[in-house]
Amino acid sequence: MRAKKTRGVGLRVYLVIIDETDESHVALRFAARRAAKTGGVVHILAMVPRQAFSAFGAVQATIEEEARDRAEILANSAAGELLNESGQMPQIAVRVGDGKGVIADYLAEHPEVAALVLGAAPEGAPGPLVTHFSTHVGNLPCPLFIVPGGLGAEELERLS
Repeated sequence: MRAKKTRGVGLRVYLVIIDETDESHVALRFAARRAAKTGGVVHILAMVPRQAFSAFGAVQATIEEEARDRAEILANSAAGELLNESGQMPQIAVRVGDGKGVIADYLAEHPEVAALVLGAAPEGAPGPLVTHFSTHVGNLPCPLFIVPGGLGAEELERLS
């Protein structure tokens, strides 16, 4: 009989959504520090937005492939940052689709995720994912950590 996976048992997994914003890298550094202090690991999820339909299928396929390549480069770069800072290699996933749906699917597929870690923009609106998940936090299968995007290294160390 297979053992049922349950949240909170075993290794603590911090899921970080990475993109080209500075605040996502602040969230990654926070998650890396939390993982190091709790004996956990980091999962990095990079998303590729689904492209609007084009009558020219080859053009659409090329655009989607280029977007996926950029996301993979971004995720691998973030993983390299994490490896340099903590000596830990994270698990990397690149998914195509709407951010909210992709994250929900990932969380459903990975019950070991102990926390979703998002970075909030340092100025103005916090960002679409922070806005969405903070208003739907009651439906998440794990805690949500929102890391202020303007935090410096010393503040991150103190808070993590």
